[in-house]
Amino acid sequence: MLAAFACLPETSRGRLYPERMSSFRSPFQRDRDRIIHSSAFRRLKHKTQVFVEHEGDYYRTRLTHSIEVAQVARTIAGVLGLNTDLAEAIALAHDLGHTPFGHTGEDALAELMQPYGGFDHNAQALRIVTRLERHYADFDGLNLTWESLEGIAKHNGPVTGPNADAKHAGPLPYALAEVNALWDLELHTHASAEAQVAAIADDVAYSHHDLHDGLRSGLFTEADLMELPVTGPAFAEVDALYPGLDKMRRRHEALRRVFGRMVEDVIAVAKNRLDAAQPKSVEEIRHLGTTVIRFSKPLYQELKAIRSFLFTRMYRAPSVVVMRKQVTEVVNGLFPLYLAQPDLLPVEWRQDIAAATSETELARIVADYVAGMTDRFALQEGTRLLG
Repeated sequence: MLAAFACLPETSRGRLYPERMSSFRSPFQRDRDRIIHSSAFRRLKHKTQVFVEHEGDYYRTRLTHSIEVAQVARTIAGVLGLNTDLAEAIALAHDLGHTPFGHTGEDALAELMQPYGGFDHNAQALRIVTRLERHYADFDGLNLTWESLEGIAKHNGPVTGPNADAKHAGPLPYALAEVNALWDLELHTHASAEAQVAAIADDVAYSHHDLHDGLRSGLFTEADLMELPVTGPAFAEVDALYPGLDKMRRRHEALRRVFGRMVEDVIAVAKNRLDAAQPKSVEEIRHLGTTVIRFSKPLYQELKAIRSFLFTRMYRAPSVVVMRKQVTEVVNGLFPLYLAQPDLLPVEWRQDIAAATSETELARIVADYVAGMTDRFALQEGTRLLG
């Protein structure tokens, strides 16, 4: 039984290109399956979360991160009576547009694309699922439902209008503007509760696994985490229950308590906000003017302290900064080279290149190609073409 404010498959706004309904899968299940089988999803296996892919086989990649986000999203959505299939589909798709080398690569490509309409990984995910995946006979892209596209576009909140985050000031990224012109995604409203769940699941997943990966890398220790809110009490609880527990089990037991506290907090806050708002439909969720899926204020402040710690000790650790500089040079070298010599792109890209009528169109094709690279392929091409 789904809640009244859940996204119901039978009331979906459908697909841009009409298709026959499946006899055994809902529209949102088909969206999820198409995302999993896409080329862009497979490439996430070799794309950075924090550490560059070749630095170790233990650390999270964009693929394992997306799977973890989907698991958290299904859990929260299920408890709240939401559509777990839609929440999972949005969670699995949310990072499809990421460049190689994580946010470092995105920052470099965004700077290079400033004269050509900018670059944003959320908007690029939309470009992938509506245009760049080319496997079906009847259409480009994956032909996802409106609800899945809406979730990818604005799971982090409205992109336009009075409720939009300040970071969205200025013109829309071209990739988002193109899709929205084709099919109005109502960018001024909040997204469905399922999309909001996918967004908070992203926060839960990376807050949890970055602590794991940071410890594994040696950038900080358990003693450091015992000085922080949330993580400190978690380690203290484990020590009280299991004195003398070996290091790896102690670490896992403590961090799974951190994970559990975040999920439980989100569920409790969501139930309270939904009880207060009493939304009768997903449309009411979209027009509440605020999110219903969020952390409580006390936990949010505690997580800010953890994220500040991670920023200093992990994301900007000297070894990570050195690698950031190296991979930025790769992106900064490959993009202008491909722009000047587009014949360096593979044969299957030549038709798009030939159809480009301006430098802007060509730059966007080059950006599509560079953004789609895995870490290892970008490094190989950097060595081969840039020395």
